[in-house]
Amino acid sequence: MRLSAYFLPTMKETPSEAQIMSHRLMLRAGMIRQSSAGIYSWLPLGLKVLERIKTIVREEQNRAGAQELLMPTIQSADLWQESGRYDDYGKEMLRITDRHDRNMLFGPTNEELITDIFRQAVRSYKNLPLNLYHIQWKFRDEIRPRFGVMRGREFLMKDAYSFDKDENAARISYNKMFAAYLRTFRRMGLKAIPMRADTGPIGGNLSHEFIILAETGESEVFCHQDYLEKDVAMDPIEDPEALQAYVDAWTCLYAATEDMHDASQYDASVPKESQINARGIEVGHVFYFGTKYSEAMNAKVSLKEGGEAAVHMGSYGIGVSRLVGAVIEACHDDNGIIWPESVAPFDFGLIKLKAGDANLDTACDDLYCKLTSLGWDVLYDDRDDRPGAKFATMDLIGLPWQIILGPKGLAAGKIELKRRVTGEREEISIEDLLNRFGEKQGGA
Repeated sequence: MRLSAYFLPTMKETPSEAQIMSHRLMLRAGMIRQSSAGIYSWLPLGLKVLERIKTIVREEQNRAGAQELLMPTIQSADLWQESGRYDDYGKEMLRITDRHDRNMLFGPTNEELITDIFRQAVRSYKNLPLNLYHIQWKFRDEIRPRFGVMRGREFLMKDAYSFDKDENAARISYNKMFAAYLRTFRRMGLKAIPMRADTGPIGGNLSHEFIILAETGESEVFCHQDYLEKDVAMDPIEDPEALQAYVDAWTCLYAATEDMHDASQYDASVPKESQINARGIEVGHVFYFGTKYSEAMNAKVSLKEGGEAAVHMGSYGIGVSRLVGAVIEACHDDNGIIWPESVAPFDFGLIKLKAGDANLDTACDDLYCKLTSLGWDVLYDDRDDRPGAKFATMDLIGLPWQIILGPKGLAAGKIELKRRVTGEREEISIEDLLNRFGEKQGGA
């Protein structure tokens, strides 16, 4: 993409309404613009990052055996009244009446709707286990939306829902999602720490939050230092006992946030010298809630031994749009964003230092074509602007690699290659650049 034709409305000044770094940088980098309180339009650069994150989430859900569907944003209030949550949910739920005076709502979550889909279609234990997910926009009417996409009213979520014949089978489904979440965040270049958590209005008796460590995180986090050294298993674990052992290994260490209601549920015996006090951002939450919804909504299956029973369910959420902000909170410096390669909107930023130089135009155009033909996504700054302005723009939007080509370098047969995360620069030939990176490979 040529920057001269790309819609990238960057800002030089920090917007006064932006209180945290991710909000400031997303506005300055031309990723989002506010439509109304807590609601944003996603501009081309921001949308590309959002789609990259969605792709990783989708691939890992599919890899874990979940199947994608798409549920509507508007739901019937009847289902929520059936489950008993319609009056309990609170003012965060946006309630609507259609032209026929039917009570509707803009879905803040989907337990009721997915349970209704399940009970209409599944009758036998032979169809279990089943895990269904979607990636959809949601709305919660926050009383004080703030922090940009980190705490907005409209947001993009991945929600998965598992259905199993009994608690033992449901825990296997829960553990598969637990492991899939660790893989998902690791692929985004993030270190996620799973923490036992309250179940809140979702209900149930087993829950974990996934916390990304960031200096500007919303919650104070206490965890064992060994968390930072643990490796994530990148291949799915199929054996139930090995899977349980893997989950136990991640959750046996002390971990808590400052606002946990019952600190006694954590292992407070961890020596102080092994504890780390940091800040963190919640980006995912998994729940096992048994038969809470299936009993209320009569979602039952016939059993092999005869009779029927309500299915055991779990719910698994990832804040997809929230992750964009969380990555920036964890990955930035004074000059701007530093995107991990897996979620960056472009792989390379190609900077032409001088406009109007015929030889330089030809060389840059040729390199741009060669890189794109190899599968790389390149943002080519071909604008007639000062070099300093071009460098500032590239640092602000945080692409992993910058390729800098000017008349002197071209005469010497060299380009300058800068790695954004380290600031390291080197001079190499175009041929060596193409040989080093080669053809872009697919997913991780």
